[in-house]
Amino acid sequence: MKNLFFFLILFIFFVPNNSFSQELHQDIQGVWRAEVIEASETVRENVPGTEAYSDIQTIKAEILEGERRGEVVEFENDYIQLESGDKFFLNYLVTIGGQEIYSVREKDRRESLFILLIIFVVTILFFGGKQGLRALISLVGSFFVIFYVLLPSLISGYSPLLISFVVSAIILFFAIFFTHGFNRVSLIAFLGTISAILITIVLTIFFVNQSALTGLSSDESVYLNIGTRGTLDFVGLLVGAIIIGALGALDDIAVTQVAVVRELYATNKNLKIKEVYNKAIRVGKEHVGALVNTLVLAYTGASLPLLLWFSQTDAGFLNIINREIFATEIIRTLLGSIGLILTVPITTYFAARFLKNYEGGDNFEAHSHSHHHIKKI
Repeated sequence: MKNLFFFLILFIFFVPNNSFSQELHQDIQGVWRAEVIEASETVRENVPGTEAYSDIQTIKAEILEGERRGEVVEFENDYIQLESGDKFFLNYLVTIGGQEIYSVREKDRRESLFILLIIFVVTILFFGGKQGLRALISLVGSFFVIFYVLLPSLISGYSPLLISFVVSAIILFFAIFFTHGFNRVSLIAFLGTISAILITIVLTIFFVNQSALTGLSSDESVYLNIGTRGTLDFVGLLVGAIIIGALGALDDIAVTQVAVVRELYATNKNLKIKEVYNKAIRVGKEHVGALVNTLVLAYTGASLPLLLWFSQTDAGFLNIINREIFATEIIRTLLGSIGLILTVPITTYFAARFLKNYEGGDNFEAHSHSHHHIKKI
């Protein structure tokens, strides 16, 4: 029922007002914030025709906004279980037969999100100081680019591949230059990352096409395809998503490698370019090992419910990984890791070559969590 309701909301949200959906149903009358006055004990009932169970409770709630503010409504809830005093968003629906239906859309989580955001900002500023402030500015800039450049451009039908590359370059610009300053070392980290991204894009295009991925393996993609009437290039969107998803790790490794080379030259200016390159590469290998593991675990964690679901089936391992939804995540992880690995020699070479005898400012620092083990060199 939740999937059906989610589909209904997304479909109506993306389809214009004059669509056949609203002509038939005329159902979304309002989405209002409400507060639970009284909630009954939860009763577990069997979902007809299945072996699954659903938790159902009766809710009495007061509408807090909109044209029906102050009204109290009562309805059955089988979605998010709520308690007295909880605030949530209420859907008000009217069927074609005139029946009024109330349902829980989402719990109001904004207060928790705001508190967590404050803790996040304070933590960054406390431990990062001025550099932490610059990192926050770059983060805000990245979100601005995503919401006001990337998403509108994709919806407008521009090439997902081209837009994703341009947006990636802008995000990297914010992340590197605003965080670490406008200097040669930042430029080297930027150029090294962009070079690795270009190679990753070529590999991504080849393997996505070779594997015949459609980009429609998730429910969200299917709903979006319906809502946009099939006008979007979902293969291109998949390629763009893979590239943008790997940016954070690529930025991390590039900044670290440039910082290592910079410190090596600061320790001994008489080192040859080849010597510095070899020493920095050894540090990069350790960092790559940790970050590749991080990427794999991050994707695994995000897909954990899906993995559990397929683990209950009788299909063999090779058949499971052949399904598009799994093949997509495997390709995403492997390509992101390849891009990560390529960033190390490319950026290290640029740094060793162009930081020789460089006397720039000292405001460039590596990430505090980078794996620097120079004493092993």
